[in-house]
Amino acid sequence: MNRISIASPSSAPIPPSKAKERVAWLTELLGPELSRVESRISEVLESREPRLTEISDYLVNAGGKRIRPAVALLVFKACGGGDVTDMVDLCVSLELIHTATLLHDDIIDSNDMRRGKDAAPLKFGIADTLVTGDFLFCRAFEVCGRFEPKVVAWAADACVQLTEGEIMQARFRRNVEVTEADYMEIIGRKTSSLFAAGSRIAAYMAGTTEGTVDRMNTCGLEIGAAFQMIDDLLDITGDARRTGKRVGTDLLDGNPSLPVVAGLGIPAVRAAFTAETCTREAADAALAAMAEAGLPEKIRTRATEHATTATGILSELPPSPYRDCLTELVADLVDREV
Repeated sequence: MNRISIASPSSAPIPPSKAKERVAWLTELLGPELSRVESRISEVLESREPRLTEISDYLVNAGGKRIRPAVALLVFKACGGGDVTDMVDLCVSLELIHTATLLHDDIIDSNDMRRGKDAAPLKFGIADTLVTGDFLFCRAFEVCGRFEPKVVAWAADACVQLTEGEIMQARFRRNVEVTEADYMEIIGRKTSSLFAAGSRIAAYMAGTTEGTVDRMNTCGLEIGAAFQMIDDLLDITGDARRTGKRVGTDLLDGNPSLPVVAGLGIPAVRAAFTAETCTREAADAALAAMAEAGLPEKIRTRATEHATTATGILSELPPSPYRDCLTELVADLVDREV
């Protein structure tokens, strides 16, 4: 497996492959801040209609990794930020926006499983799930609406990109004309936009230079790309009991993930991707063909390249435990198996 080269940190390093140690380090550095994020999320999920709170809580507290809040908080601290009160609200907004998109994605893709449980549309129905997604978007902007216009505009732009990315992905569903450039545009909008917005706003709120704010925006884009590529990889190689999702979902749904796009020259992959209704047997044949062609290794290499670019940008920041923890976190995102 390709490992990301990590510069000697200013605090005692941990082996990047040991995710439990990384979580412990993250908790040591940001435990109180992350706890405040969780408490604030619980507050804003309250509604006069218990059904909205129930559905929101069902997914928000179903074992999400809180990667976006962690990245934003670490960028803020690594850029010299102090009081995290505003950052807590920003992180809550990002997590609520992310959760809203998951609810809507499960409706669009007819997913039956999310984070190891029945997907919300299956458990609560499509109509209530759709409205809950809208509720979370509203709550997100209620929380961050107090910030200055520039910050709100950056958050809103990320949401616009999310919707554009969803439509673009739908346009290329089961479409053999899709290219890797199209794929990069889709994930840039759907996944990287939130990572970039969080990193950009975090650097800005830390009071760093305009140049560093722009560099953190780019860093967020690279982290998001690496994260999504590994998600795509786990879709074809992961264990459903660990990932909480069925294997081969993108093929079954006709979504142009990176393994699918890279494998369109393989007959079994092309047949499964273009089938009006892809069977489990066809998907399994395509997954086997991908493995035989070495696509999993190639996808991980691509993800590692983006992660390495991100850690290179992070190395421009002053040495600190926060910078080093974020560097380790990026490495773990590439190595993860869930």
